[in-house]
This record gives sequence, C-alpha cells and structure tokens, in this order.
Amino acid sequence: MTDFTMAQAVVQAAKYIGTGLVMGLGALGPALGEGNIGSKAMEAMARQPEMVGTITTRMILADAITETTGLYALLIAFMILLF
Repeated sequence: MTDFTMAQAVVQAAKYIGTGLVMGLGALGPALGEGNIGSKAMEAMARQPEMVGTITTRMILADAITETTGLYALLIAFMILLF
C-alpha cells in the first residue's frame, strides 16, 4: 500500500515539475520575441515617423502571432495537469 501511494506522489510531483518547465520555457520565448518586436518597431518609427500607422499595425499583428506560442504552452501545461 505504501509503494502505491509513493508512486502516485512521484507521478504528481513529476506533473508539477513538467508543468513548471513547460510554462517557464513556454513563456520565455514569447516574452523575448515581443520585446524584440517592440524594440525594432520603435527604431523603425524613429527613423520613419510618417510610417507610424503601418508600423504599429504590423507590430500588433506580430505580437499577436508571437503570443500564441505562450498560449499553446499554457494549453499543454493544463493538459499535463489534467491527464
């Protein structure tokens, strides 16, 4: 009986560690990507002020696409916890 509960505890701990790794690494990429997108957009706006509207639109679109990676990581983390 003790071995069975110990095995369950190990599996549960592995789930939490895996979820933490997925979210830690899964959030790092989008954070760096969005920062890079914002930085490059600010540089582009400073160089060509007349293109601010176009650059802003494309920056927001690129940020939305980058953010989906973080949302996929969150989905995988939930799936790990539930199964």
